[in-house]
Amino acid sequence: METPLKKIQDHIRKKQYLIAFHAKLRMAERLITTLDLEKAIKDGEIIEEYPDDKPCPSVLLLGKVNNTPIHIVIGICDDHIRIITEYIPSQEKWKNYKTRR
Repeated sequence: METPLKKIQDHIRKKQYLIAFHAKLRMAERLITTLDLEKAIKDGEIIEEYPDDKPCPSVLLLGKVNNTPIHIVIGICDDHIRIITEYIPSQEKWKNYKTRR
């Protein structure tokens, strides 16, 4: 069975993804390009899973953009993924960027 990370990475490789308007705004604010986002996802790791999210299950992925840790929320649909948002995790809310305080 294909893991959620493998499925996400396959959709990125095949360009089968949508970037939500909210995510595009955050990318612009943080000067993150689509290529930066793709690389962060390809090299990233899932740190939380939300199987009951609707309309598609989603995950929180930890990646890096220019050596800066970034969290990316991704919906995993059958035929594509949706990048919902991305943000730089704060040290007040996260230990080592993987574990919530």
